[in-house]
Amino acid sequence: MKLTLWTYEGPPHVGAMRIATAMRDVHYVLHAPQGDTYADLLFTMIERRSKRPPVTYTTFQARDLGKDTAALFQSAVRDVIARYAPKALLVGASCTAELIQDDPAGLSAALHLTIPVVPLELPSYQKKENWGAAETFYQIVRQLLAGVGRPDQDRAGNGPSCNLLGPTGLGFRHRDDLTEIRGLIESLGIRINVVAPWEADPDDIRRLPQADFNVVLYPETAHSVAAFLKRTYGQPHTTTIPIGIKATEAFIRELAGLAGAGDQSDAWVAQAGAAKRGRAQWYCGSVDSTYLTGKRVFVFGDATHAIAAAAFAAKEVGFEVVGLGSYSREFAKELRTAAASYGLEATLTDDYLEVEATIAKLSPDLVLGTQMERHIAKRLGIPCAVISAPVHVQDFPARYSPQMGYEGANVLFDTWVHPLMMGLEEHLLGMFKDDFEFHESATASHLGSAAKAPSQAAASSASDQPITLEWEPDAERELGKIPFFVRSKARRNTEAFASEQGIARITKDTLYEAKAHYAR
Repeated sequence: MKLTLWTYEGPPHVGAMRIATAMRDVHYVLHAPQGDTYADLLFTMIERRSKRPPVTYTTFQARDLGKDTAALFQSAVRDVIARYAPKALLVGASCTAELIQDDPAGLSAALHLTIPVVPLELPSYQKKENWGAAETFYQIVRQLLAGVGRPDQDRAGNGPSCNLLGPTGLGFRHRDDLTEIRGLIESLGIRINVVAPWEADPDDIRRLPQADFNVVLYPETAHSVAAFLKRTYGQPHTTTIPIGIKATEAFIRELAGLAGAGDQSDAWVAQAGAAKRGRAQWYCGSVDSTYLTGKRVFVFGDATHAIAAAAFAAKEVGFEVVGLGSYSREFAKELRTAAASYGLEATLTDDYLEVEATIAKLSPDLVLGTQMERHIAKRLGIPCAVISAPVHVQDFPARYSPQMGYEGANVLFDTWVHPLMMGLEEHLLGMFKDDFEFHESATASHLGSAAKAPSQAAASSASDQPITLEWEPDAERELGKIPFFVRSKARRNTEAFASEQGIARITKDTLYEAKAHYAR
């Protein structure tokens, strides 16, 4: 444990809250001190839900520690049963309440409740939010399916059916992804049996075994449940995440195989694509898209979104992936495999300062990351688009904005390309640099007022050079005349040329010599 200004994931009880908030007729009694009630704001203020999450806190205070905090917990459970009448109850402790060891599971059992009680043992000092969400979902499914056998009738009797697993409260675009993928699956003639945990109640959970197979949308929260259902009920599950056009087509082919129509997979792709394929694919193949080819991009986020985003960037948009990382250590193997396919070593860390140092060293043209990478990119003067949680309120838009499926590919294209295309606008503004509103030292307007000036950025990018490089004022002024959207590349090339030639002081002549060198 360490003190930090930022964390990519909250404690595991926040993950449990995400599951409880996504479901219906479930309530979570959390043994926690008064200060831990802050988590409500994540759902009401950040996700902009119209009602608070179904969580009751015992909210013990310092003066209660000398009394019977166990009785306080049991009183809270009784009140919840009387007031909310849930069909299932989750009980657990926050990271602070763990220290007093009151045993919420045992205290609940002593009350002899008539509804299922799911005790959550979430080690707050060893695990984090996504693990907490996955473990909570797994414990709910395992307990509610206890004694439920395989369906007697043939599951395929009414045509193929599937469960959609993974969408939670506070999930990045989960609401819209679900709408997009549900529509895609139903258009292929596959019946949706249950969506969980999103909007599922305990009765829906008990119907999970009735499906032919499971669709795993977010492995961080659903993989352990899908593995359990495969072991216990023989249900296979998908492994392809439909982010990007090529991945969506691969996902459709996987659906065809699981639905017993593998020989029709090409027809299924054609059927779905004819109605849904959007403009992103056309633009990526147009002559105008050559502006995007070779743009250097750094990708960081949860493992699911980071791996998928890197594939879309490299294989469909034409970007060069120069860095790929995640804070999801549980999926380190998958991330390392993906990074190796681009000739990279994966960045596995939950330290935002390490991520910032990596971005500064690589000096990419675009950063794709979380809310924190957006802040980092603004400080470094680099365009950025958000692709993964954690995010702030602007990434829970009121409009329809999925990341998955064909429409998701359009959203990704717009979100990623617009920050780069704004560079063209900056070039036009540069033509009026003598105007009082547009002077040479002004930073790019779309990168924020806190963006680094060129000389500051140079210090970051040149920090690892074997010799100390210094730019003369006339060279800096000449560099400032280069269009914004290629200026960072010109600086990198010039500094690399100067280092190779043993030149410590960069002049205007050095700038043009470097240009001639790389033009050969």
